[in-house]
Amino acid sequence: MKNGREMIVYYNGSYMQKDSVSISPDDRGFLFGDGTYEVIRVYNSRIFRMSDHLKRLKHSLHEIEIRSLDVAHLEHVGKTLIEKNPETAQDAVLYIQVTRGTAARSHLFPEHIEPTVYAALSGAPAGRTAIDNGLKIILLQDQRWGRCDIKSISLLANVLAAEEARKQDAYEAVFVRDSVITEGTRTNIAAVFDGTVETHPTGHRILGGITRDVVLELCHRENIPVREQAIAEARLYEADEIFLMGTTTEIGPVIRVNDREIGSGRPGPVTQRLQKSFRAVIAR
Repeated sequence: MKNGREMIVYYNGSYMQKDSVSISPDDRGFLFGDGTYEVIRVYNSRIFRMSDHLKRLKHSLHEIEIRSLDVAHLEHVGKTLIEKNPETAQDAVLYIQVTRGTAARSHLFPEHIEPTVYAALSGAPAGRTAIDNGLKIILLQDQRWGRCDIKSISLLANVLAAEEARKQDAYEAVFVRDSVITEGTRTNIAAVFDGTVETHPTGHRILGGITRDVVLELCHRENIPVREQAIAEARLYEADEIFLMGTTTEIGPVIRVNDREIGSGRPGPVTQRLQKSFRAVIAR
């Protein structure tokens, strides 16, 4: 609730007050984590990169074999939620979740089942100044499943890693698999070596981030060299700069990894240049 008005959400074809939503305990999202989701930024009541998010959602749904849902109508859903929640929509996050639907509990896919679709707005997280001043991250072994390109609602490994980061007074936990850096619990990561931005290539080991795509576009536009390759864990400490990329983080400079200072110990020039360009994109 904000300013005395109840939040209006979307649930299975209807717009209703959030407290009125009732999800069955037989929903496969509740029972199995059998579903996918998207988190999308809203700036000044306008959805940022909606088509890119829907493309990624369509990929995730296809990979988990939920193929009866046409994601195109979700753009209209998002715009309608903005209209119905004007106080929140100025600076917000749009959350969309799709599960396989409701059926008697069985590991096998049920026949003739309709997906459960839920969407809601919430206020964007505060703390931009703290992010811009530079962040601490920790490194943890990547114990997630092998299909990180699917934006699964099964996030227990991410939750445990994020909680460990909180215990160590860090903003984010970044995963290491086979001695290379993959991604964070909710962000992609890049490092700068001699003016070149390096980041893990897309594939099954990372989620292809929308903010990551925007950053790579900005690098090409501004003639900042980019190399999409895995970064060895030991080499990360030698980076001149490190930054995170994510829907709510945007571009977040990293100045400390575990207990080791990175570069000058302050946000670096390439990171700051990309932040400025990213904010110009948002303003447009």
